[in-house]
Parts: sequence; structure tokens; C-alpha cells
Amino acid sequence: MDAPSADPRQLRRSLAFIRRVNALLGYTRATLRHLARFSRGWSQGQRITILDVATGSGDVPAAILRWAKRRGFDVGIVGVDLHEETLRLAAQSAVAGDFRLIRADAMRLPFGDGAFDYAISSMFLHHLDDDAAVAVLREMNRVARRGVIAADLLRRRRAYAWISFFTLLANPMVRHDARASVAQAFSRREILALRDRAGLSFADYAEHFGHRFVLAGDKPQ
Repeated sequence: MDAPSADPRQLRRSLAFIRRVNALLGYTRATLRHLARFSRGWSQGQRITILDVATGSGDVPAAILRWAKRRGFDVGIVGVDLHEETLRLAAQSAVAGDFRLIRADAMRLPFGDGAFDYAISSMFLHHLDDDAAVAVLREMNRVARRGVIAADLLRRRRAYAWISFFTLLANPMVRHDARASVAQAFSRREILALRDRAGLSFADYAEHFGHRFVLAGDKPQ
């Protein structure tokens, strides 16, 4: 899916499959749960800005915007992704709301320090080696004034068996990427070490259903 030469039709089907997995298995809800915790400190009518790093199909921002609308929050989101075709597909499926898409490198975000209230990512870190993951977390920390949420898979044997079964009927791109994703994912010990290297010691580690972890925290004020 990350290759620039990825077939657009296969990529579209793969992104749709990922959206369904995120929704059915509560992956998106895990991010929303931590954002809801942050929202206890928001003032009524306050403008909240969020950067979604490696936004993919934009399903997480869409869920956040729906959640914010129900609760009367004024939320604006910018989604960044390096893959041009992914951004095009995200634009086609974007929901109504304050959501902009920008092509950018997650390791060199084109925004100033503290440009957003929060920086989030989902299902992205496992695509990176240790140094790149640290660089992305540092960039997220740099552009976020208030806090960070980074969600991803855990590397476990049970997770590999589970995802292999779950994607049996998926297209070949999804089957390959799902298994490779778990194999490339981080263990709890590894992600905590990367968190500390990146200077995000304020971000707590939590595990969620589906062999998934979330690093989330408000910055000390």
C-alpha cells in the first residue's frame, strides 16, 4: 500500500477494508476515547486544531469530526500523507466539516512549533524503523501545543494468527500488508523505549482490544 506504484483500484479496496476494520474492532474508538479524556480540559466554544499524521483514507478524522459535532466542539483537522493517490482517495470520501488534506513527509512536517493543539496518528508507526518512528514522534510532539495520541498494532504471535484469519477473504494487498504489519510492529517494551527517545514521557501507554496500543498524553502545562 505504501508503494507509489500501488494499483489505485487495489489501494481503494484496501483503504475501504481498513476503514471497516477500524470501525468494527474499535480501533477508531480507542483514539476517540483518549481524545474525549483530553476534552475535559477544553473550554466551551474553544477552537481545537488537530493534525492527523499519515491520515490514509481519513476515516479517523471523519470519526473525530462526527464526535465533535455531537458534543458541540469546534474542531478543525488537517490530514497529512505522503502518498498522492491515498490523498486523492481521502478527498473523495471526506465528510462534511473542517478537514483539509496536505501532502507532506511525517518526518519533516511543514508546520511551525505548536501549530496545532494535538497531533495524532493511527496504524503508521509499524511502517517505520526505530529511528524513523522516533523522528515522527518528535515531529508530532513539536507541532502539538497540548498533547499527542499515537495508536498502532502490537507485535505478538496471537496477533499474527488473528490477523491472518481475519483477512482470509480480503484482497491480496490487504492479506500481505496485514501480516507484514504485525510482523513489523513493536512490542510494549520497544514502543516505550521509542517514546522515551522521542521525548514523549508524558504520553501514557494503554492497550486496547485487537492487539493494539495507544500512546496518549496531555503535555505538562
